[in-house]
Parts: sequence; structure tokens; C-alpha cells
Amino acid sequence: MELAQRFRDFALREARDNSPLYRRRGLDISTDPEVLALIARLPTEKQQPNLILAAARVNGAIAVPYSEFRDQLRENWEAISATALRRRTQTNEAGRAATLLPVLARLPGPLSLIEVGASAGLCLYPDRFSYRYGTAALDPSDGPSPVVLTCETTGAVPIPARLPQVVHRAGVDLHPLDAGDSEDRQWLSALIWPGQHERQARLRSACEIAAADPPTIVTGDLNEQVSELVHAAPKDSTVVVFHSAVLRYLSPQARTTFRATVLELPCHWISQEGTGVLTSLVDRLPPLDTDAARMVLALDDVPLAFAGPHGQSLDWFGPA
Repeated sequence: MELAQRFRDFALREARDNSPLYRRRGLDISTDPEVLALIARLPTEKQQPNLILAAARVNGAIAVPYSEFRDQLRENWEAISATALRRRTQTNEAGRAATLLPVLARLPGPLSLIEVGASAGLCLYPDRFSYRYGTAALDPSDGPSPVVLTCETTGAVPIPARLPQVVHRAGVDLHPLDAGDSEDRQWLSALIWPGQHERQARLRSACEIAAADPPTIVTGDLNEQVSELVHAAPKDSTVVVFHSAVLRYLSPQARTTFRATVLELPCHWISQEGTGVLTSLVDRLPPLDTDAARMVLALDDVPLAFAGPHGQSLDWFGPA
């Protein structure tokens, strides 16, 4: 029942407003005992709906009618499960830079950016993207970017007048991806939900930017690597450690350790996680008037806004 509820929650909370097909997929799987039994053979951390559906896509389970999809799923399950075991949900959504930018731009530059759970590092290029916040438009100094991020806003969002200067880009991931590698790009593409053509185009363009100027991403555990990465950043820069939808995959103890570590380091800390992931923030949040998934944007453990999971919205409740 717990696995069935996991797929139902995915359908109703995450996919509802983002992918009609995945909404139907999640609901259909949640009521299909045979398919649930297949998925239940995997370790619990590999039973994530987005991981299963992405693994299915890269292994040919793409039919739209559910009756055909479940047949493809069963026929290709050996390959699908192998992909799920080998891969992770490393959704590298460059769109999240749109919700990070108002906080980054408030910090004194130049900036050294360090992303934990960096995947392919696409969010390390906020200065290379174009942004549209209502009528406000921001572009890089050398002209409009092929990556244009549109973000709906409410509240007193401190929209910057210009993009920050970034002089250093680094990160850490248990299994880093290479924006220039075709197989890694295929996996990142599979993690984008059906019907989200804009995100697919954005991914391709962001990968081109990252592949042309690759960041330094080390392989390892974020709790073991973050201190070294901070101390290796240029001394004449403002060091910023940030992450989006990463800490949810850590144990509660590992999250507590990370929070304690990063607050002691000579850096700023920007977190963008689900509403209950960082327990230190929970009691300081205003009521959320929607059941749809939202992340909490915070600077140095101070909550500032609710953010859409893919950077599509920013509801500001912090100081302007």
C-alpha cells in the first residue's frame, strides 16, 4: 500500500499541473498490483516514480495507452530495472536558476558557486542565462542567451538590475554527469516529463553552455567534500554553497550534519528544498495555499520564498 500511495502522491501532487500523461501513469500504476509487485523488487530508494518512468522511457516503454505501456514494462523489465539500479533521479533543471537568481544577485560579487548534488552542473551558469519576470527582462552582458527562463512571481521579489559575476564554478555529486556526453544527455532528457517540450529545448541549450565551459565537479559525498570545495574557492570572491531538491535523498542525520557543517563554513548557503526537508525552517513558513509541490528557498537558514519545482514560479514572503 505504501508503494501504491507513493505513485498516487506523485500523480496528484507533482505531475498534476506538469504532465497529464505522468499524472495518468502514476494513478494507473498505483492501482496495478502486478506492476507494483515488479517495482517492489527494487530497493526502496529505487522505487521513485520519476526514476521508474525515466528508466522505462530509455528502454522502449513509451506507449500511451496504459494497457500497451504495462505490456512494454513487463516485457522490458530486466533492462528497465537494470537502468533504475544504475541511474539516479538527477534532474538537472536549469530553470531553477530563475528562483536562485534574486538571492544570488543580492550577494556581493564576484561569486564562487559550489553546488552540492550538482548532477551535470547546469545550475552553475546563472550568469549565462536570460530571465523573464513578468515585464522585467535580464540578459547576459554579451546579449540574450539561448536559455530563456520565465518565472511567475508574487510578493516583493527583489528582481536584480543585472546578472551577477561568477568567477568560479564547482560542485560535488555521488555520480556526476557530463553535459558533453551523449548517454548522460539522453538520461537527463528522459528525466523530463512527457509534454514538457520547453524544458527539453532548455536542457539542450544549457548542456551546450556547460559543455563549452565545463565546471569542476568532484565525485563523492557532499558532507565529505563541501568543506574542501569551499576552502579551494578564490579568496577574493563571495563563496556560495547551494542545492535544489537534493537533501530529500539524504537521511535525517546526514541533513543535520550538512546544515551544521555549512553554517560553520566561510560561505553563504542557499537551499531550495521541499517544504518539510529542512526541519529548521518548517515552523517559520507561512501557510501554503496549494497542494501542489513547492520548494522553500532560503538564505543562510532563513526562509524567503516558495519556489516552483522547476523554477517556474517564485512566491516571495521574505524581506524585499
